Amino acid sequence: MCEKNEVLTVDVNITGFEEVKGKKGEACMILFDGTAEGSGFKGIIGPSGADTQKQDYGKERFLSARYILKGTDAEGKECRIFIENNGSFEADGEITTHPIIYTNSENLAWLETAEIFGKIEGKEGGVIIHLYK
Repeated sequence: MCEKNEVLTVDVNITGFEEVKGKKGEACMILFDGTAEGSGFKGIIGPSGADTQKQDYGKERFLSARYILKGTDAEGKECRIFIENNGSFEADGEITTHPIIYTNSENLAWLETAEIFGKIEGKEGGVIIHLYK
């Protein structure tokens, strides 16, 4: 079994929800804000975080959350991290994600090329996203 190290924890608070149910499938958009901390970063989720989930009836449900973190790196420099977190719901209900990350922090640039995956933990009023290397 390979060792995993948590590199970032994102604490998400749901602020809104929109959905549509059609004849072939359904989709919802979950709006959110929150905070993030780890690997020499501390900050907040900008006001435009959204998780789009869609499902063709009879098939697997997919999610794609996109958000920008605003904060400071380990050197105290202001920076931003863009995360596109794509994933699917597993048979046991667990969600595994595979993020795409961009940052303007030289100190955190390694996040753009590291092999990172995410696990989502439920909480009242939102979720906690754990990103591991």
